[in-house]
Amino acid sequence: MLQELEIHDFAIIDQLQLSFADRMTALTGETGAGKSIIIDAVSLLAGSRGSADFVRTGATKATLEGLFDATSNPRTAAVMSSFGLQPDEGSVLLSRELYENGRNICRVNGHLVNTATLRAIGETLVDIHGQNEHQQLMHAETHLGLLDAFAGAPVLDLLADYQTRYAAYQTAAKALRKKQANEQEWAQRLDMLTFQVDEISSADLQPDEATTLTQERDRLANYQRISDALTGSYDILNGEEANPLDQIASAMEQMQGIAHLDTDFASIASDLQTVYYSLQDTQSALSRQVDDLEWDEGRLDEVEKRLDLISQLERKYGNSVQDVIDYGEKAKQELASMTATEAGDEGLEGRVASEKKTLITLGHQLHDAREKAAERLSTAIHKQLAALYMAKTVFSVRLTGLVDELRPDGTDSCEFYIQTNPGEAAKPLAKIASGGELSRIMLALKTIFAETDGVTSIIFDEVDTGVSGRVAQAIANKISQIAHHSQVLCITHLPQVAAMSDHEYLITKKVTHGRTMTEVTKLSDEARVHEIARMLAGTEVTQLALDHAQEMLTMAAQTKAKLHASA
Repeated sequence: MLQELEIHDFAIIDQLQLSFADRMTALTGETGAGKSIIIDAVSLLAGSRGSADFVRTGATKATLEGLFDATSNPRTAAVMSSFGLQPDEGSVLLSRELYENGRNICRVNGHLVNTATLRAIGETLVDIHGQNEHQQLMHAETHLGLLDAFAGAPVLDLLADYQTRYAAYQTAAKALRKKQANEQEWAQRLDMLTFQVDEISSADLQPDEATTLTQERDRLANYQRISDALTGSYDILNGEEANPLDQIASAMEQMQGIAHLDTDFASIASDLQTVYYSLQDTQSALSRQVDDLEWDEGRLDEVEKRLDLISQLERKYGNSVQDVIDYGEKAKQELASMTATEAGDEGLEGRVASEKKTLITLGHQLHDAREKAAERLSTAIHKQLAALYMAKTVFSVRLTGLVDELRPDGTDSCEFYIQTNPGEAAKPLAKIASGGELSRIMLALKTIFAETDGVTSIIFDEVDTGVSGRVAQAIANKISQIAHHSQVLCITHLPQVAAMSDHEYLITKKVTHGRTMTEVTKLSDEARVHEIARMLAGTEVTQLALDHAQEMLTMAAQTKAKLHASA
């Protein structure tokens, strides 16, 4: 759930810090006071599109922070893990900065992320419904997803299997289309890959071979210089008349004779000893090099040819031997794939046909499972609508099987239909439902899905607009029922909804030093009575309105107790 919300320099909000609790929280106040601005802030934290227009006039940036408790939401942890993130002991801190120059910075638990990542994580934490934003209900293409979510494992497991096979089918079908589009190109590609793989494989390249061969070539090409230098150096150190080693040994002996008289003498004697033994080692090394020195004119030719081959391969396939080796591996894999396709028992065409047949079978199984779920969903919706005073409304799920048409989500099209009045024909929900009806149908769906959605916080932004009386009370009851499973924040102008809330904030607007500011106050029990009385009476709050407000709160407490006891 949303625990803390902090806002700075956002729209008409200078600075605001709010703490939220579980269950249902109502946000009330006059129109234009800034209630929806708070919801806009939460929406931006959940990854919605930002704009420099949100930055408060005179400020350089707007800052938003929201702390969520996602302990009981494994979906959040799973999504975060896919981006290399994880909750901090169950907590998720979302932050966002909007600059007046359009720059946008998003963070999750202090880690910089892009807006897409923020949105992916935010969608698991917050579900926002506005008075004119019933996106899922207004777009028929989303109805199948809603049905599948309601159906649960019997459909979702089949759908996962279908989608796995669909991906394999798409890969094979794409290869077939490519082959059929240009058989000549396919054959040419096959021949070219065969030649490239043979050429690279026959070269039998080793990663560091070029460096080693270059060093060997340089030694062979400079044999005479190397021989002269090694022999000359050895002869100098091993000279018969003026042997440097013998001379240094004599100097060392003389200094060792006086080393005990002064530390400087001892140091010089030690240095001479070091030089002597070092030159002895050098002399031995030179002797070994002279002994090992061989001239092989044929080997130089072999090395030159090998380096020339490597150079030719690098010009074709990469800038280094490793690049050539990597290219050869990729070519080998592509060739194996194409060869397997060519040599398959049934060929590519047969494979595609087989995958399609399997998908159609799975699609039929999905359709049957969805038909059963559609009946259960219709029954569940009718039960919820009856409690929302839409008992005569007939809700139905039109599930149509598509003849041999394969889609990523199956072989079905789905659309919700309603019949609002007896005797009239059922029509698509998105085309005939009024705003009030959509609100109630959405609440019915949300009530059904509340236990399984797993969303941490649900926000209703004036979804009760256009209703009153007993319908308003029914909507209030449904929102409270949803709040039994998820935290609910609800902007409302209806006293019935406000009375059913467990917590209430009053949003007001005032002008200070010529600047408009929004203030938010958490209402005590006594203050709630006055606020609900204002919502009932308007500008002048009478004692009768106060009594009525107190009665509404008392009755709301009793209703909540009954609802939650039966949940």
